[in-house]
Amino acid sequence: MAVIQTVPEVVFKTRVRDELIGGPNPFRWQDRTTEQLFAGKRVVVFSLPGAFTPTCSTSHLPRYEELYDEFKRLGIDEVICVSVNDAFVMYQWGKQQGAQKVFLLPDGNGEFTRKMGMLVDKSNLGFGMRSWRYSMVVNNCQIEKIFIEPGYEDNCPTDPFEVSDADTMLKYLQSVK
Repeated sequence: MAVIQTVPEVVFKTRVRDELIGGPNPFRWQDRTTEQLFAGKRVVVFSLPGAFTPTCSTSHLPRYEELYDEFKRLGIDEVICVSVNDAFVMYQWGKQQGAQKVFLLPDGNGEFTRKMGMLVDKSNLGFGMRSWRYSMVVNNCQIEKIFIEPGYEDNCPTDPFEVSDADTMLKYLQSVK
């Protein structure tokens, strides 16, 4: 697992609502670059193995959503959840979760995750290649602080969730305020 200092340059394939389209699916594709997401901003990012999976849906995303306003008060411009899922899955998961504040960023090809050094094989669960759980503060494209779950390995028999949680992130941000 490589430790990098700058978020990798990638283009994310996202879908955005566009009322000009009309109909039951008023969305269009919009590319978003790493620079657009992180340049000139201080952003909390957390990454998880997959939408609709147990820990991700019951703990990881909901707690970041719950603490979003507190992160904003501590100088965070945006909170982003990255997962190796496509834009359609991320949209439906966000809807099902009632996520209103955290931006769900699809990394459908796993390019960002791979370049972060966090792509792992979860074939033992039938998931294929997914993200290892981690969280970080990105300040103007530079990684200020990163929390990586222990035990990083392909086909890990467990799913550690000890340090990438929202409360650990909150404590860090409070300590550097």
